[in-house]
Amino acid sequence: MSGPKRITANGIDFAYMDAGSIDRPLALCLHGFPDHAPTWQYLLPALADAGFHAVAPWTRGYPPTGLAPDGNYQTASLALDAIALADALSPKRDDAVLIGHDWGALTAYCAAAHRPDRFTRLVTMAVPPSGAVAGLFVDDAAQLQRSWYVFVFQTGFAETAVPARDFAFIDRLWRDWSPGFTPAPQFMRALKDTFAAPGGAEAAIAYYRFMFGTSPGDPALADIQAKTFDPVPVDALYLHGADDGCMGAENCGLEAVRPWFAGALDHEIVPGTGHFLHLERPDVVNPLVVDFLTRKPEKQGRS
Repeated sequence: MSGPKRITANGIDFAYMDAGSIDRPLALCLHGFPDHAPTWQYLLPALADAGFHAVAPWTRGYPPTGLAPDGNYQTASLALDAIALADALSPKRDDAVLIGHDWGALTAYCAAAHRPDRFTRLVTMAVPPSGAVAGLFVDDAAQLQRSWYVFVFQTGFAETAVPARDFAFIDRLWRDWSPGFTPAPQFMRALKDTFAAPGGAEAAIAYYRFMFGTSPGDPALADIQAKTFDPVPVDALYLHGADDGCMGAENCGLEAVRPWFAGALDHEIVPGTGHFLHLERPDVVNPLVVDFLTRKPEKQGRS
């Protein structure tokens, strides 16, 4: 696995990590919040060993990737980034797969709905499609309590609260979301340095302001943005940690999420893991991902 490389896509200067030969099928891995590209440190080599060119960018606004030049961080823009990255990294192939965790999952759903021809399969973790989530912010008291940070991010207080005391806010989210899991100190230091870089924390907060309309989206992207509520049109694997403190597993079972996947669906609640399940139990998660992505199409749909 190499150190950061750079590529321009959709008008953004992206930094990325990769593993595997560039002539292999692309596996594009998108991180969430509060996270960054090294979250895929265990999955990238596993994907490379399985025959993929595995790429994990820092997403727009997360240094060392550039900030959005127009200040736009809505899901439609993130989806267009994913499509543009696939086009730039794998211009002569049509067999790319897309993997997303948390915000990366939301991006992946929109990208696949907008361009189902660009990604043959989808793997998402920790956040189900928007249609499955939307109602939880209305009538599920437990989920509203878990999502307190989202509402903080709609206020001007967020830019002060997040970096305070060496990003103690971020430490708390990791503790709450993955109970009992302690990420390596060097991982957290690099993560905090990402948010401490100019514009980093502000960009991460902006994702949530565009999500809830506190920051208005680009009208020109309205049709793509609307696809965040479309059923996922490609075959997919959805993974969720049984002890996830961000998005409760009780709301992410097969029955709850299945209506939002139009293609074949594999679904697993992974025992003994929280929100960052791919880091907590790569020995379990990596084989699930690799098996799904390398299985013949007629065998898809196990749940």
